[in-house]
Amino acid sequence: MKEKAKERIVLSVVAGIGMVAFLWWFFHNPVRDMKANVPGQDNRPLKTVMSDSVIIGEKFKEYGTIKTTLTGKWPRFRGADIDNIDKEKIKLIDKFGSSGPKILWKVELGDGHAAPAIYNGRVYVLDYDERKKDDALRCFSLETGQELWRRWYAVNLKRNHGMSRTIPAVTDKYVVTIGPRCQVMCTDPINGNFLWGIDLAREFNTEVPLWYTGQCPLIDHDTAIIAPAGTSLMIGVDCKTGKVCWKTPNSGKWKMSHSSVIPMTFNGKKMYVYSAIGGVCGVSGSGRDKGRILWETDKFMASVIAPSPLVLDDGKILLTAGYGYGSMLIQLVPSGDRFSVKILKEYKPSSGLASEQQTPIFYRHHIFAILPKDAGAGRNQFVCVDENDVTKILWTSSKTDRYGLGPYLLADGKFFILNDDGTLSIAKANLSEFQYLDKAKLFDGQDAWGPMAMADGYLLLRDSKQMVCLDMRTK
Repeated sequence: MKEKAKERIVLSVVAGIGMVAFLWWFFHNPVRDMKANVPGQDNRPLKTVMSDSVIIGEKFKEYGTIKTTLTGKWPRFRGADIDNIDKEKIKLIDKFGSSGPKILWKVELGDGHAAPAIYNGRVYVLDYDERKKDDALRCFSLETGQELWRRWYAVNLKRNHGMSRTIPAVTDKYVVTIGPRCQVMCTDPINGNFLWGIDLAREFNTEVPLWYTGQCPLIDHDTAIIAPAGTSLMIGVDCKTGKVCWKTPNSGKWKMSHSSVIPMTFNGKKMYVYSAIGGVCGVSGSGRDKGRILWETDKFMASVIAPSPLVLDDGKILLTAGYGYGSMLIQLVPSGDRFSVKILKEYKPSSGLASEQQTPIFYRHHIFAILPKDAGAGRNQFVCVDENDVTKILWTSSKTDRYGLGPYLLADGKFFILNDDGTLSIAKANLSEFQYLDKAKLFDGQDAWGPMAMADGYLLLRDSKQMVCLDMRTK
């Protein structure tokens, strides 16, 4: 009996403890002493809400002026003739010598791959200031690197493999830029005075591409040629007034790619060739039918397109893209006042010349490019093919010379090739073999993908955060 009484007492105590615990849990407020988390308490920046109220070109600052005798020009994407070939009669070095590259100046840039244009001793680059969240057109002296002026506007971006990607188009009277979120700006090239702006996303319903805008503007006889690929596929804008002169309908609802508009003349017809997400077309660039589509094809259906169309001889165009897509060689065939499109070759990157990011060079009936990472044994090598057989690789730079996604240009009979990690190589422009001359490392950074520019013997290069000017002249 005593044992049972003890058990009843123990059970009663346990039940009492359980009831007390339950009541404590039921009435206790575990967050009574907690404070609300206010943004900024942990020293992180406040999250900025995206806004459509971008005021293009709203701010300006002048830092200095120059007098220069330089007349060299690399006035837009791929240079004066849009072929990535510098045709100045200036002798350039074959080797860097024991003292290494002659670096004239360096300047810090925002994270990105936007490359410079050069015009009469001035350098223009559309930069992004991540701290202030501004698109900034910056003008520098080519000889000294001194910043002369800056025209900018506020626009919020988040990092996505860098932010800025485009190259300005420059003439005696105008500089036109396209920012990462499709804002177009036109200014005076000397004093930076703002002339006009167009927000493509707002005014043409452009869908901002993956990794932001990569399309570089084109100025043709004081008309800016832009491909919004929204409510209009392509437009011509009067650089003096900012007025849209003509529009090309976008009946196929194609989207903006990272490719740029390339001028072409064939069979007496001037046209602008554009490789969009959804297809490729040629738009009339002269006469009363400006803006009319002369030909189009939806057979080139790459989902990501960075290289621009490469215009070859006799109405042939090479189209190429990365991420496993490969290339397509097409032929324009005259048909009345228009053209039909004939597909000559279509192949994967392991079966011929292809490119993921840079636009190939066409020189002396041969095509030069860096193969993409999915090109098999030839991946990331600099290669050469004959324009008549783009699937037959004539030579490669070999397994010991791979270049990633880096840029390249041709000047004074030599290729200047920049590796991803900032190593610059010099090679002879030889049709029969890769003739390596010298190399030197220029950057400590990474992702040196922005296209190069050359004028007056000065070579401009960049990695993701820094631009460098080299004096490449022989002395």
